[in-house]
Amino acid sequence: MKHTHKISLSGVLIALGVVSGSILYIPIGVIKAFPVQHMINVLSAILLGPFYAVTNAFLISLIRNMTGVGSLLAFPGSMIGALIASLLYKKWGKLGLAFLGEWIGTGIIGGVVASLMAQELLGSTAGMSVFLTSFLASSFVGASIAVVLYGVLMKTGLMASLKRENL
Repeated sequence: MKHTHKISLSGVLIALGVVSGSILYIPIGVIKAFPVQHMINVLSAILLGPFYAVTNAFLISLIRNMTGVGSLLAFPGSMIGALIASLLYKKWGKLGLAFLGEWIGTGIIGGVVASLMAQELLGSTAGMSVFLTSFLASSFVGASIAVVLYGVLMKTGLMASLKRENL
């Protein structure tokens, strides 16, 4: 895929993440559950690979924080999930592994890291189980949406257009 195409697609996904993040999140204490981020992570993993997936997750989190609609806890969850999803997809090319990578990376690893961050940086007294439960639920919903969307894009032929090497 040409570099220009990857940057353009990243821009669209980042814009979707930032705009939807200001209206489509579920507040759970200090956590803002954001299923759309997980959908974007899986699609970025499949379409763009590890570098762009992690960069997209970082930039969405950064812009959301800069505009006051994000949380510092978005960084570990989104970036770790995007990395693991994209590495698994790159290695084996299976949608289910991208889903699993996002769910484990965000839901478990990101949940643990966010819990530790919240305790240290935000003085949160919420237990790790609160973080794991909410991160696992949010990432499961978002990654599931990505699987459904992937199926729709495949049926309509749009996925082939998005993945095409020579646009």
